[in-house]
Amino acid sequence: MDALLLDLAVPARSFDVELALEVGRETVALVGPSGAGKTTLLRGVAGLAPARGRIACAGETWLDSARGIDVRPEDRSVGLVFQEYALFPHLSVERNVGFGARRDVAPLLGRLGIAHLSRARPGDLSGGERQRVALARALARDPAVLLLDEPMAALDPHTRGHVRAELAQLLHELELPALLVTHDFEDAAALASRVGVLVDGRLRQLATPEELVAAPADGFVASLAGGTLLEGEARAAGDGLTEVELADGTRLYSTDTATGAVSVLVYPWEVALAAEAPADSTLNHVRAEAASVVRVANRVRVRVGPLTAEVTAASADRLGLAPGRPLVASFKATATRLLPR
Repeated sequence: MDALLLDLAVPARSFDVELALEVGRETVALVGPSGAGKTTLLRGVAGLAPARGRIACAGETWLDSARGIDVRPEDRSVGLVFQEYALFPHLSVERNVGFGARRDVAPLLGRLGIAHLSRARPGDLSGGERQRVALARALARDPAVLLLDEPMAALDPHTRGHVRAELAQLLHELELPALLVTHDFEDAAALASRVGVLVDGRLRQLATPEELVAAPADGFVASLAGGTLLEGEARAAGDGLTEVELADGTRLYSTDTATGAVSVLVYPWEVALAAEAPADSTLNHVRAEAASVVRVANRVRVRVGPLTAEVTAASADRLGLAPGRPLVASFKATATRLLPR
């Protein structure tokens, strides 16, 4: 069986990172805040940090504490891509990729589109090119499993989207068990078939990206997936609706059923912005000045009172969005999720 099987605990600074997980021919991402234990876990799988429990892959056991098995890092069939890529600055691309290689590196250089850079050194490369070199070096070990530590972190925002798309295509083509860690849910959702939310060394939820957005296990998962959380008191409002009163007196409506203290979850892409409230069936309206306007590629994120809205650049230009501009942020009751506080 080609799956990576994990049931281990890896000591971190103030807690043990514990995970039981099976990764087939797919990419699984673990996402969480800094200090959650993501990198510690990868190091444990690679054999670079002490761990307890069991790790097996491709019919081989790399760790079995009960049986006294702990295979050395160099003998584990692992390709590890470090966060800062860890390339040797004095070696050419070809020699970096060939370091520790178990296969001919020339086809890899061609496949990853860096054959023409074979004589260049890392200092002469762009961020995206350095990432491809690091990937080629990891794959040159002919690994049974690929581990990626924050693969997008070293890239500038302009490069990030293009390189993310390239990496997603490559991971799909490789059909290797791959475990990726990141603090960015957008990267995780774009690269992985399943995403696990790791907090303080524990897995809060493991699901597809779509399921994490649609049915988050708790408020932390919801906020990590990009949602805005508002606190309020819920009560039945009739007609299948629940009314939630926020601390400032704002009343919002949801089709979810709840009573008492709740967290109201609204995603940025569900929020429409206008100068005046629309004359349609939308029930929820928040009036406030735009606190911030941030462009990300062809989208614009706007903070309006307690909400974050995401609109197209064309919509932002049409509305003349700028900090201080009075706006109405509107969203439907069906897009307003209620979670236990």
